[in-house]
Amino acid sequence: MQSQNRIFDDLVKMMNGVAGTMAGVGREAEASMRDKMREWVGGMDFVSRDEFEAVKAMAVAAREENEALAKRIEALELAARPAAAAAPAAAASPKAGKPRKGAKS
Repeated sequence: MQSQNRIFDDLVKMMNGVAGTMAGVGREAEASMRDKMREWVGGMDFVSRDEFEAVKAMAVAAREENEALAKRIEALELAARPAAAAAPAAAASPKAGKPRKGAKS
């Protein structure tokens, strides 16, 4: 019986060694795959999260500035509208004391 225990002990040691080796192979494969994926994604020209957030903030600021400028233009157009309405009326009426061209006196 002593010989059978020794065979089982050797078999258990060998299986433990195989399990440790397989775990190491798994870790090595995972690390290799992670490096390959990082290299592949890096070649795809993606932006980082920081760059994305910076551009997003710039777009928000540009949109706010655009809205402010649109309101400013609208206010200027409203202010210019009465002056523009008065200018054609003044140009349409002849000035006193000056006859129009081609008018008979």
